[in-house]
Amino acid sequence: MKEIADNTDFSMIQNERVIADFTDNELVSRVKNGDDAAFEELFNRHRRRVALIAGRFFNQHESIEEIVQESFTKAYFSINDFNVRDENAFAAWLARIAFNVCYDELRRIKRQPQNVVSDLSETDAQWMENHLRADSNRADIENKTIFRDLATKLMSKLSPEDRLILVMLEVEELSIAEIVTLTKWSASKIKVRAHRARASLRQIVKRFL
Repeated sequence: MKEIADNTDFSMIQNERVIADFTDNELVSRVKNGDDAAFEELFNRHRRRVALIAGRFFNQHESIEEIVQESFTKAYFSINDFNVRDENAFAAWLARIAFNVCYDELRRIKRQPQNVVSDLSETDAQWMENHLRADSNRADIENKTIFRDLATKLMSKLSPEDRLILVMLEVEELSIAEIVTLTKWSASKIKVRAHRARASLRQIVKRFL
């Protein structure tokens, strides 16, 4: 009996190792066939990325965890809608779900602006104003880090739509084409929305100059 148990344990370990070696697309195919262990592997692989997306919009750990759970729940129950294409397709599809969950949550709670701007110094505000210009060059890694930190503080003052587009453009550094894929908005709508969002953010900054 002990030998049988040992063999069973060994088989389980082998199975886990095989699952860990599968590509995302292979795991998706297994999930569609009812393999919950395959979905658990997808969860473990992509949980951190979804949590990072949620963290762009929400500060509290509980809120982030709720977004993660909701995103993966939606992914699980709509997995049959996912069409396997390139190897990175699942990650992009899941990111779209996560962004939509964040957006829906922002709209649902109708979050009141937080008084986070009071934490900014005049130097911080001036720096943000300079880097909100369309022709600004943020190629420097240190400048990008500063911009992301300040932008995160300020963007809680924006509407859900404005915050979503600026997080994608300025924080996640996605291209227009990538945002089109994620949101299904037209490129022209994204550009107009981005222009308006930057203008709104600039007005917030100017109040503290």
